[in-house]
Amino acid sequence: MRRAVLAAVLASTAGAAFAQPAQERPRILRDVGYDQRLGEQVPLDLVFHDESGRDVPLRSLFRGKPVVLSLVYYECPMLCTLTLNGLESALSVLSFDVGREFDVVTVSFEPKETPALAAAKKKAYLARYRRPGAAEGWHFLTGGEEPIHTLTAAVGFRYAWDTETRQYAHPAGLVILTPDGRIARYMYGMEYAPRDLRLALVEASARRIGNPVDAVLLYCYQYDPMRGRYAASVMRLVRLGGVLTVLALGGFILVSLRRERAA
Repeated sequence: MRRAVLAAVLASTAGAAFAQPAQERPRILRDVGYDQRLGEQVPLDLVFHDESGRDVPLRSLFRGKPVVLSLVYYECPMLCTLTLNGLESALSVLSFDVGREFDVVTVSFEPKETPALAAAKKKAYLARYRRPGAAEGWHFLTGGEEPIHTLTAAVGFRYAWDTETRQYAHPAGLVILTPDGRIARYMYGMEYAPRDLRLALVEASARRIGNPVDAVLLYCYQYDPMRGRYAASVMRLVRLGGVLTVLALGGFILVSLRRERAA
């Protein structure tokens, strides 16, 4: 029961700040959350282990595309699985493909976990995702204490070991990185709206994977860093509506004039 309550609380408080003061939170949660480090560089020289146990510099996984970074641990009994399920669900309906327009890097923050566990997780989620090229674009990594600590600190991911439940207390979310490894966006929670994920990837890639529809969406929606999602900007929508109305009226007048001349 305590595990379920802990997971629910962590999922609802995964933002950059909790609604209540730190001193009023449960003790285990005071050291848990995301500190936003927007614009900062992730250390790409860190070396982790891939699913086969080979040493992999983080830099080698950045292939000129934005990267979705998810921090989990593979034997997590609850929250990590829900987070990965939410990520896979969003990816499955996203028009972009893992391995083509962007990559995903999932890193275990438990230094005791092995490449075998990572390989099992990769096999399970690739079987669910079922898109060609995903195996080359979705990486499941493990590593030692030093690279894990350096990476989690760089992205502001704070977690703590709960001795009573014998599991980690940690936030749920994703970190969106630019092709050169800078922090572009945070997305919080266990479920991710495909629209929000798409817009975050478009922004992270300097719109190289976008299209005119994305440009309109980015104009109409404004990123809310506290909620880790995009929200409609009323003023922008009103302005866009005005522009579209003027364009429609202008088009009607132009067509009418042409018909009169033709007559």
